[in-house]
Amino acid sequence: AAVGGPEDHLMPAGKLVLVPTPIGNLEDITLRAITVLKGADAVVAEDTRTSGRLLQHLAISKPLIAFHAHNEHHVLENILARLRHGAQLALVSDAGTPAISDPGFLLVRACVREGIAVETLPGPTAFVPALVNSGLPCDRFVFEGFLPVKKGRRTRLDELRTETRTMILYESPHRIARTLADLCATFGADRPASISRELTKLHEEGVRGTLGELLAHFSAKEPKG
Repeated sequence: AAVGGPEDHLMPAGKLVLVPTPIGNLEDITLRAITVLKGADAVVAEDTRTSGRLLQHLAISKPLIAFHAHNEHHVLENILARLRHGAQLALVSDAGTPAISDPGFLLVRACVREGIAVETLPGPTAFVPALVNSGLPCDRFVFEGFLPVKKGRRTRLDELRTETRTMILYESPHRIARTLADLCATFGADRPASISRELTKLHEEGVRGTLGELLAHFSAKEPKG
């Protein structure tokens, strides 16, 4: 009779790899990102349609697993089960680096808790070029993501009132004027600021000035994209 050692019964090690994807210009994908996507057993995507188009552009065919704000808790255990059984999964968001202002954070946290290997590739993200291009101090900054739309918005702004570092915020086009008005009320219309939109795309725009000047600009011309 032949008896195997205990290591013969161990599951192969699964791994989750976070793969940044272009925020606009598809040429911003890295060679390493392409290699990881080609080698993955499946791709976990925030929007399978968006990620599917990217994979098609790269001539990569892989199963896609939808993981977004509306199903994150429902499918989380299924993804973890695949990783426990040795799957090599790539996590992508619609654009930029996964887990920044998207549900990927929940999956990464769950993997860390369970001791599942997590690797993150460097690559595109929107707030770094926006910060560097702003002309505002880059040595110390704070990333606030999206402000609360309703509940907690005033509290969050009041907490930032004494912040001395450069602040980075995300906002959707249809709310930008309202947010600029709130920022003027909180920090004063003379506070220097910069808005970057459509980064890396054909109609990329960077507007610098005071909060008051930016409010006047975008109140007269509602941005798209």
